[in-house]
Amino acid sequence: MKNLISNFPLQITEAIKIGKKAASAMLTANYQQVVVSGLGGSGIGASIVADYCFDLLQVPLIVNKNYFIPACVNEHTLFIACSYSGNTEETLQAVKLAKKKKASIVCVTSGGELALFAKKYQLPCILIPAGMPPRSCLGYSMMQLLYILKGSGLLKARFEKELLQGLASIKKNEKAIHKLAEQVAAKCHNQQIALYTTAGNEGLAVRFRQQLNENSKVLVWHNVIPEMTHNEIVGWKKNHEDITVLFCYYKNDFSKNISRLQFLKKVIKKYTPHIVDLEIKGNSFWERAFYFINLTDWISVYLSDLNGNDAVEVKVIDGLKSEMAKK
Repeated sequence: MKNLISNFPLQITEAIKIGKKAASAMLTANYQQVVVSGLGGSGIGASIVADYCFDLLQVPLIVNKNYFIPACVNEHTLFIACSYSGNTEETLQAVKLAKKKKASIVCVTSGGELALFAKKYQLPCILIPAGMPPRSCLGYSMMQLLYILKGSGLLKARFEKELLQGLASIKKNEKAIHKLAEQVAAKCHNQQIALYTTAGNEGLAVRFRQQLNENSKVLVWHNVIPEMTHNEIVGWKKNHEDITVLFCYYKNDFSKNISRLQFLKKVIKKYTPHIVDLEIKGNSFWERAFYFINLTDWISVYLSDLNGNDAVEVKVIDGLKSEMAKK
């Protein structure tokens, strides 16, 4: 896993090349909505892209993590099926339903049943390198979503400069990232973990949570400001010294949300001394995203080491897939 995380910048570089080629083959149309179906490591890229596109797309972007699809899917829908293995059963069912609804479908996969489905119906299919854990291939799938949207005429933003800035930032801050990751992992060791972030960064927080789940083998929860300051904040009413709270935010986030975060921090400090500021650093969305993804991936594997776990092993998920295959 450490080798895979180290190769994240190279993965992004290769993914950009794949994406540019794919974008030139996309068809523009009068799309009324975009739906991306994908789960786990294959789907979290869509959540991050949705945060990026929140105020950029003129049509809704729906991230679907289900066997079924929204009722709004029709012939005016751009439907993107994303499954790294190509065998995710929820995504396979969803894309078949989208086909019946006559949606315009693009598949992103390394092979499997999804690639065969695309070939059978002559659908655009972007092939990405195979043979790695899906969660370690976030860069491949995430970049393809950006280029599909660009090639389809939906995303006008010039994001490529931001991507290059993000790559440069990881390389520039490599030593600092490792040092901080080790420090944060130590503070999380033998603790319950809560991740609190601000609106617009939830995709990144969920990615962090999932990496802690799969790599570190720990349970984590997350919540988002401002919503959580209308409910969960009230739950902090007694001492929880077994909880480490990580505040994941960009210092120039919307000022009202930063004020809420600071107030929340004052409340929580009454009940646990274990509070960590984990700044999402960078001058653009993708510079911040790459920095935070790389930092938190390293936190997850360093915590895995402290817990004495194999970061790659996910036997319980493999067992679930075997069981579901029987049904």
